[in-house]
Amino acid sequence: MIRIKLAELLGKNKMTRKALAELVNVRANTIGDLYNEKVRRVDLELINKICNVLKCDITDLIEYKRD
Repeated sequence: MIRIKLAELLGKNKMTRKALAELVNVRANTIGDLYNEKVRRVDLELINKICNVLKCDITDLIEYKRD
């Protein structure tokens, strides 16, 4: 199972979804879908931008656990 831990990272960084969307230059709905783990595919460029803004590693954002 793959989890997107954006909610945890935003809480830790005290940042809103809207603020992150503006900083990475995407629609707020795109960030909302990641936040709520409603995505089936992710854009690597977007992941890169999010990691840059939040100063985190990809493993802080995405977690893999065996089913």
